[in-house]
Amino acid sequence: MRIYQNIILLIFLLSLLSHSTGAAPVGICYGRVATNLPPPTTVINLLKSNGITRIRLFNPDPEALAPFSGTGIDLMVGVPNEILPTLANGKISTSLEWLTSNILLHVAPTQVRYLVVGNEVLQKDPFYGPYLVPAIRNLHEALQILGLGDTIKISSSHAATILSNSYPPSAGTFDPNVKSILVPLLEFLRDTNSILMVNVYPFFSYIENHQYVTLEYATFRSSSIEIDQNLTYSNMFDATIDAFVYAMEREGFDGIPVAVTETGWPTGGGFAAGPENALAYNGDVVMRTLANVGTPKRPGVGVEVFLFDLFDENGKSGGEYEKHFGIFSVDGKMAYDIRFNYEN
Repeated sequence: MRIYQNIILLIFLLSLLSHSTGAAPVGICYGRVATNLPPPTTVINLLKSNGITRIRLFNPDPEALAPFSGTGIDLMVGVPNEILPTLANGKISTSLEWLTSNILLHVAPTQVRYLVVGNEVLQKDPFYGPYLVPAIRNLHEALQILGLGDTIKISSSHAATILSNSYPPSAGTFDPNVKSILVPLLEFLRDTNSILMVNVYPFFSYIENHQYVTLEYATFRSSSIEIDQNLTYSNMFDATIDAFVYAMEREGFDGIPVAVTETGWPTGGGFAAGPENALAYNGDVVMRTLANVGTPKRPGVGVEVFLFDLFDENGKSGGEYEKHFGIFSVDGKMAYDIRFNYEN
């Protein structure tokens, strides 16, 4: 308790500064499952030189987190799956101490835009599922005590596979096996004006279903369209986002925003992977985000996006392509010519 008491005055003063309310810039995921990454100070210079002002850190590793202090780069910080039981079963003081010692001692609260409590828990780590919403509620109460309940939003990121049906988008339906956890989460998101966080990968949908899905539809290059509920779809990204919107509406939740906390396309390592397809996909994601294009069901409502990944990660498991999502090489060179804002 003494840790957060010692810094509560600083947190209060800093929280008087508000986050920008303009159009959200494109963020990028800073994955660190690799043995050859440059030091965080070099990473920060790379981000700034490319106009990237928002990143996602999957874990609050002090070695990676602390160097961002005072840089002006906004942060989405992950709360690891394995800590959820401790936060869910502990008192509010447990959440206060965890927040202050792991995050707020290293960076100002005004830099932290989101806490991502658990990553793809419901489908990939279901043991932690029952702890998800209680941990989120305890962390939110801790933030309220610190006066940060309205400035740091809390949610949890989900794989698209929590949808049992996503085609056509209007048939979007959540997997009944996760509804007992997901519905209380959606209630929390509605009540706190937070966002549904989803990880969207048309690349995986394409390589697993290429007999039904065209590469052009997956990479924003399709000349054909599909009509659903009088709405026109020309790409899988829009269709997937709207499937989540329809699924939420089916459960009685109409206005919760959707943010894409991971999306990307690999430059190598397998079928359909390569710089040309990666540029086509990520380039269009960036342009649509910056222009607040939205989706057919929510036109003009910009979808906040975090591209995956900053660097290739040679320590990733799975298919070889899992190691090749990096937009930059470790020496700072771009894998392909992409821009992250209109000025850069």
